Amino acid sequence: MAHDGKMRLGLSMRYLGYHMAAWRHPEVPAAGAIDFKYFLDTARKAEAAKFDMIFFADGLGVRTADNPKGSASRDAKNAELEPLTLLAALGACTSNIGLVGTASTTYNEPFHIARKYASIDHISGGRAGWNVVTSWSQQEAWNFSRDEHLGYEERYERADEFVDVVKKLWDSWEDDAFLRDKASGIFYDEAKLHVANHKGKHFSVRGPLNSARTPQGRPLIVQAGAAEAGREIAAKNADVVYSASFDIQSARKYYADLKGRLGKYGRTPDQLLIMPGLTPYVGRTRQEAQDKFDQLQELIDPLSGLSILYSTLGDLSAYDLDGPVPALSSGPVSSIGNGLIELAQRENLTIRQLYKMRAAGGRQLIGTAQDIVDDMEAWFREGAADGFNLCPATLPGGLDDFVALILPELRRRGLFREEYAASTLRGNLGLNPLRFGD
Repeated sequence: MAHDGKMRLGLSMRYLGYHMAAWRHPEVPAAGAIDFKYFLDTARKAEAAKFDMIFFADGLGVRTADNPKGSASRDAKNAELEPLTLLAALGACTSNIGLVGTASTTYNEPFHIARKYASIDHISGGRAGWNVVTSWSQQEAWNFSRDEHLGYEERYERADEFVDVVKKLWDSWEDDAFLRDKASGIFYDEAKLHVANHKGKHFSVRGPLNSARTPQGRPLIVQAGAAEAGREIAAKNADVVYSASFDIQSARKYYADLKGRLGKYGRTPDQLLIMPGLTPYVGRTRQEAQDKFDQLQELIDPLSGLSILYSTLGDLSAYDLDGPVPALSSGPVSSIGNGLIELAQRENLTIRQLYKMRAAGGRQLIGTAQDIVDDMEAWFREGAADGFNLCPATLPGGLDDFVALILPELRRRGLFREEYAASTLRGNLGLNPLRFGD
């Protein structure tokens, strides 16, 4: 739990919301994902509500496969703004909110990443964060002169070294290295320049970084360490982890496991914040909340729904959507697919009901503000979360509902701030100031 007794809140802003049919909602601007004003308006709403940060996930390609045929043309996840460019622009138009964006360690170089995020941290006055990911999709490999994406072990081994190099580059200059003394003609103190001279398995990077030490000491490092290798990278480096637990028991287990790994890297539990994703559907009554959820579920195109099931159950387009899920005995049926078949048989689900269940995405809470805050508070107080990464079903509507209904209840219970406490993202998150070399 965060040491000041307040939970942390981030807003995930990619695309138009986290429900797959969000773009079809009547109040969602369908072209918003390529509209700077759409993102600026949303970021300013989050800042006015005193959110800690906004966050952009990213991929280096259109990952949608056209299975079944025609489903890809119904997917909105194919045209968006590049997140670092967008964050730099948002940083110049906001004052307090943190700016976190994703960049892959698979198809970038450490010097590029170190320099870009350092620049955003300077532009924003200390509000930048890097979400560290590896690229896993075939579509991304094809965009970078590869027939196949890197294997799991190589991707994570490269990522581990990549982060080490970036941190060394961010430590190229001590805080007071630049004297800029016009009288003496000395621009920087030579003793406070540190050249990385990194030579490893994947990278050979001399440095130094052509950027001064940033307002935060270095930008925040964010990670989503679910797999074993990812958890180790998070425990070693991350300031914030986004997690995807669906129930409080698994969330507590993950929380304890990750925080328990910090000691081997000389870190303490309060140096890492864990923020599970959350998609709330909130209404003044439970029925109103359910109606909001049901409205989006009805907007799912059947081909889009079938595409969700394709990778695990194969092509079901020849079957009656309102008939039972077939017990397939051949084809591309994985262990996950078998689990879905068992679920469908146990609960007597139709194909349509099954894809709607899958389409709704991560952990959803449907109810009144009191219902939702009861759940959030339990996770926060029982060692399952230090805060939450809000993944609204639609934007801006999901954020508007959260601010109007959930935020007042959080504040009534003393669980969220009234005002920003610091000028930097690190300060607002309650993380300790960084010393040179940390």
